[in-house]
Amino acid sequence: MKRLLNCFSIISLSILALCPLLSLAAGPDVHKDKLVGHWTFEKGEELKDLTGNFPDIKLMGAEIVKGALDVDAGKWAITVGDYKGPDIKEKTLMSWFSFQNNAVIKGSILCIDKISGDHFDSIVYAERQPNQWMAGSSFFRRTDDFKPGHKDTTKGEKFMMAITYKGDKTATVKGYRNGKNISGKGYEKGPMVTWEKDDAEAIWGKRHGSVGGGPGDLDGLIYESRIYGVALTEEEIKGLKEGSLSVESHDKLTTKWSIIKSY
Repeated sequence: MKRLLNCFSIISLSILALCPLLSLAAGPDVHKDKLVGHWTFEKGEELKDLTGNFPDIKLMGAEIVKGALDVDAGKWAITVGDYKGPDIKEKTLMSWFSFQNNAVIKGSILCIDKISGDHFDSIVYAERQPNQWMAGSSFFRRTDDFKPGHKDTTKGEKFMMAITYKGDKTATVKGYRNGKNISGKGYEKGPMVTWEKDDAEAIWGKRHGSVGGGPGDLDGLIYESRIYGVALTEEEIKGLKEGSLSVESHDKLTTKWSIIKSY
C-alpha cells in the first residue's frame, strides 16, 4: 500500500511540475531566457535594462511619467554606453504604447541601432503610409508595407506592437498588434543584420539616430519595451502581457522537481 501511495504521489507531483512547462509554451514567461533587453520604466528602475545587457537610458527631452516613458516631438531617449549581451540577429522588437497625438509621425516606439554605422530596425509609425505601422530599417532594406496592415487613429488606448525578424541570410518580417498578425504571411526582404557586443543601442521616439539626434518623432507613452533574441510566433506573442514576466517561476519549478526526486 505504501509503495502504491508513493507511486501515486510521484505521478501527481510530476503532473504538477509539468503544468508550468506546458503553460510556458505560450505564456507570459515564454522565451524569458532569450530576453536581451527589457525596460519597464517603473520607479527605481526607470532607466534600467532589467537584463543588464544595455547601459542606462539617457533622456533627450523625454520624461518618465508614472511608470511610462513620455516621448514627444523633439523629445526622445537612447541608451548610452556599451551593450554587453549576446549577438542579436533573429529577434522580436516589442513595446506597449498609447498615443497622445498621432499627428506626430515617422518615429519609433523601439529601435535597435548600431553605434558604428547606419544599421537599424525599428517599430515605426506612419513613415510610408498614413496611420500605418511598419518595420523601419536603414535605406528600407528590410521594410515593406504590412498587408493588410492596421490603421491606428486611436488616442489614449494602450496596445502592444511587435515585429519579428527571422532567417539566416534574408529576413522574413512579420508585424503584430495586440498579438494579432497584421502582416499575413509576412514578407521576405533584405539581409539579416547582427548587432554585436559593444555595438548596439536602443532608441525610443526617434526612428533611428545617435545621441546627436535622428529623424522622425512620436507623441505618446511607452509603458514597457522588450527585445527578444528570437522571432516569437503569433501564439507566443498573444500570451505576453505587459508587466507579466515572472521572477519566481524557475524557483518554483526547481522546488517541485526536488520534491519528486526525494521519493
